[in-house]
Amino acid sequence: MAENLEKAIREICELNGNDHTRMMDIVREVQQRFGRVSSEAMDFIADAVNSHRVEVESVVSFYSFLSEKQKGKFVIRLCNDVIDKMHGVDNVAQAFREELGIDFGESTPDGKFTLEWTACIGMCDQAPAALVNDKMITRLSTDSAREIIKSLKANGDENRLTHLLGDGNNANLLVNSMVNNNIREEGPVIFAKLDAGKALHKALAMSAVEVIKDVKTARLRGRGGAGFPTGMKWEFTRAAEGDEKVVICNADEGEPGTFKDRVVLTERPDLMFEGMTIAGYAIGAQTGVVYLRAEYAYLRAFLESVLADRRNNNLLGNNILGKEGFNFDIRIQMGAGAYICGEETALISSCEGLRGDPKNRPPFPAQKGYLANPTSVNNVETFCCVAQILDKGAGWFAEMGSTGSTGTKLLSISGDCTRPGVYELPFGILVGDMLEKAGAENPYAVQVGGPSGQLIGKADFQRTICYDDVATGGSVMIFNEDRNPLEIAHEFMEFFCEESCGYCTPCRAGNELIKERLEVIMKGEGTPEDLDYLEQLGKTVAVSSRCGLGQTSPNPVLSSLKNFRGEYEKLVKENKDGMQRTFDIHKALATGEELQGRKSVIYAD
Repeated sequence: MAENLEKAIREICELNGNDHTRMMDIVREVQQRFGRVSSEAMDFIADAVNSHRVEVESVVSFYSFLSEKQKGKFVIRLCNDVIDKMHGVDNVAQAFREELGIDFGESTPDGKFTLEWTACIGMCDQAPAALVNDKMITRLSTDSAREIIKSLKANGDENRLTHLLGDGNNANLLVNSMVNNNIREEGPVIFAKLDAGKALHKALAMSAVEVIKDVKTARLRGRGGAGFPTGMKWEFTRAAEGDEKVVICNADEGEPGTFKDRVVLTERPDLMFEGMTIAGYAIGAQTGVVYLRAEYAYLRAFLESVLADRRNNNLLGNNILGKEGFNFDIRIQMGAGAYICGEETALISSCEGLRGDPKNRPPFPAQKGYLANPTSVNNVETFCCVAQILDKGAGWFAEMGSTGSTGTKLLSISGDCTRPGVYELPFGILVGDMLEKAGAENPYAVQVGGPSGQLIGKADFQRTICYDDVATGGSVMIFNEDRNPLEIAHEFMEFFCEESCGYCTPCRAGNELIKERLEVIMKGEGTPEDLDYLEQLGKTVAVSSRCGLGQTSPNPVLSSLKNFRGEYEKLVKENKDGMQRTFDIHKALATGEELQGRKSVIYAD
């Protein structure tokens, strides 16, 4: 058995060039083939790639889709984000428990099934949803959950779970998915048609410096949420010292409530790859990497086929479109379930075959990124914008949107609305107008920008969606008057506590303290001083955390405190007798009373 394992692992490592920087690909393949990455397997991998055992184990222990413990043939990952809970995922979970006879985090005695919770899987517009291995299952009910288990027990094939295919390329044989795109409003940028190679041909007729100038003239800002000027990032990368430059596309949208990139990857991959290739030309790169989140593994074969077509048409490879010396190609790097890898330096660590730990800055990726090479990291939507800018012109793009936020923005809208889905809307649109388009039902609160964004109320519905007002990477979650802002904030704090990499104390410990004090208030045991404590602690975590996760993780509490303070104040009471209401004297005396065999005389009641 050990000999067979060693032989298989050596074959996997050889297919990846025995390269320790391809550790993610190696351990993912071992996990998929054997249902775990065992201690023995780690030793074989370390030996094959000339690495240390601890480096292999650090990767396996970091990512939620990897495990040293044996997992079942069918791993069912049920999404438990706030939107799925609003749509009844707890009832679906109970149906799975009853059918399998196990709880979450357990496997059936026969080793056939493993049941797990997972964070947002990019299906909030068709929740509740789950992954069965890599197969995406949407719009679950208690009945469909029971049918899934019965089908798997009878047929042993997760592919038979898809009875009705989704729209567009979801019905492509290489995708074969029940997922629906739910494109509600198409705009002139992302969803406008562009023939493959057209924008690239125009770019290659210009100098690299002129291409960057066009992107800067369009005033394109990164669509990932931070809004850093794209042309400036490319300029820094091109000017950085180093013969090798790298372009990375961040396709790891893990922010709860976000699913726009899923639709772009399904329907506009050529546009994204075209933008990446233009970026490669502009900064002088030969290597492109798409970091694809593990939850979207069902799209990989389709994306690889699009890349193959582009190579066959000389849109990738050597001397692209006859441009002597312009050699550029793109590979797909799969993630393995870690929200932190949406942060660009953590993503780079993962691409290098390491834990998804954020890197210290400076140096910034543009100076020293992937494998110490100058690297430009942009997201899916940004690269799509680049391709359209090079085709239709910087002026055309700059005329759309608002002064500080040109162009359009893809929004993933979900929650209490009749038309959840993806909208391409011009920057500068009023929040209220956006809500009307989505069919918002008695909107009371709106989480803009995912958990790391802000929870706004009716007083802010006349504000605008743009980087200089209400900024968002794309996630919009709508909550009606029946929802409790404190419960929403608590859900998001639980998410951040779970997803923190644990590297720095402010994020690792601070988020837990914020969550605990929020729970005290929700129980009605808080005092007005607790509100000041939450605000001070939240600001401390934000300014002292190492990376973007910790710097934005207090936002659910800070923004709900600001915009829904009355909801907090209804639950807190003045501490007139000086006694902490969280202190239970009877509970504290219980052990002593048991030892003495009698009740306290002083605290008899």
